[in-house]
Amino acid sequence: MTFSTDPGSPPVLEARGVNKEFPGVKALDDVSLSLHKGEVHALVGENGAGKSTLIKVLTGVYPQDAGQLFHHQVPVTFRSPGAAQAAGISTIYQEVNLVPTQSAARNLYLGREPRTRLGLIDFTAMHRAARELLDEYSIRADVEAPLASLGLGTQQMIAVARAVAIDANVVIMDEPTSSLEAREVETLFGVIDRLRARGVAIIYVSHRLDELYRICDTVTVLRDGKLVHTGPLAGLPRLQLVATMLGRELLAQTKRHSESDEQSEGPYAEPVLEVRNITRRGVLDNISFAVRPGEIVGLGGLLGAGRTETGMAVLGAQDLDAGTVAVDGRVVRAGSPSASIAAGVALLPEDRKLEGILPSLSIRDNIVLAALPRLSRAGLVSDRKVDEVVATFMKQLHIRATGPDQKVGTLSGGNQQKVMLARLLCLNPKVLILDEPTRGIDVGAKTEVRVTIDELAAAGLAVLLISSETEELVDGSDRIIVLREGQVTDVLTGDRLSEDELVRAIASVEPDTSEEPTDD
Repeated sequence: MTFSTDPGSPPVLEARGVNKEFPGVKALDDVSLSLHKGEVHALVGENGAGKSTLIKVLTGVYPQDAGQLFHHQVPVTFRSPGAAQAAGISTIYQEVNLVPTQSAARNLYLGREPRTRLGLIDFTAMHRAARELLDEYSIRADVEAPLASLGLGTQQMIAVARAVAIDANVVIMDEPTSSLEAREVETLFGVIDRLRARGVAIIYVSHRLDELYRICDTVTVLRDGKLVHTGPLAGLPRLQLVATMLGRELLAQTKRHSESDEQSEGPYAEPVLEVRNITRRGVLDNISFAVRPGEIVGLGGLLGAGRTETGMAVLGAQDLDAGTVAVDGRVVRAGSPSASIAAGVALLPEDRKLEGILPSLSIRDNIVLAALPRLSRAGLVSDRKVDEVVATFMKQLHIRATGPDQKVGTLSGGNQQKVMLARLLCLNPKVLILDEPTRGIDVGAKTEVRVTIDELAAAGLAVLLISSETEELVDGSDRIIVLREGQVTDVLTGDRLSEDELVRAIASVEPDTSEEPTDD
């Protein structure tokens, strides 16, 4: 396919040396990006890389703290998303941000409805124009039906049609295919080709490598808020792209675990956790694996591969279309976190501040929150038992604080994470799911948390470790299940348990069927 992009032409939209800080976080650090007419520019990076922040700076949601934006080589400051849209910069977000109670036609022309001579909305003209617009992009939908009555994929395509209907010169697509069926993805790619032919510049955010290599001309990689690579996508090997996103150099020598497959699997008893063919349409596809007492099994893959969704399914926090989760040989009711917790499953969430700690409460209150029912009798809580439990876990997990009454919000990130672990351990779990357990904490605290995880496994817990850090997965896991687009594509054990092999497995195009993904 021949693309019409002209990298030698003046940029349509440009960011130069952009910085953006939030309290305690430098979200963007001297980031630059140039977008040219007719170019499809991939913007990639793992969670927290800065992609969303850069998009929000480009579209007037956030003002930059330093640096400059240029639109058609003219310095600009977009003080609102409306100002960016008026300049011809349109954004399509992963979550459909339209009005579900209004018709498809009304959503397409919201704020710019055709009017009669009396100033009333001309519904006949609006419906006709909506049909013509959707037909132009091969989108099939009843334009008079409420948006909420249409499928999620159709809603997303209507969001695309609305974005391109405002005569945009720049279109930003943030994970636009996340809710689309294969047929709808093909329709979207057709829309992108037409926009490219018209000279529209596109920023395309996606974690799906196949899509990037199929439709994108250029790629910019962000990592930890910094620009680490920008250049043509053609000729850049997938392996190198993934390694750049993850921050790993391709090593000349593969790091080996000293144990062989047989040695590493030998000590474990019968599986305590058995995941059998779990499927959730559009999210998880026939995933199977097992975890034994004392074993740490890692879940690897890029953002959007299905790692967190797998953990949530094991916890019972997601309904399943097929498959089972069993603990100690007993199937746990799907879609019921309370049933999974009662069976012995506990999960440390990815975002401890949003989903975990209660910063205004004490260490004591945070730790025993989940265990209060078993520490009480006739509705009364024994302070002595609470104090014993808190003292035990503060000592076991080496929580550094002035005492159990110190507010959790005043602790370091590493100690907050340990408080969360202590709360889960109060439940006496058999299976511990850890989602990004060392994210956002310093190097020293990371080491302490990793040692704690090893100690918990040594004590007999079955651990499912979810991490975007290749080093953490390789060093901390006995086995790594590699996911891609909700499917198990590889299982790394023994001599293959290395960072090089993990990066290669994540970047692979076709599933590796040389190993059985289940562990019976």
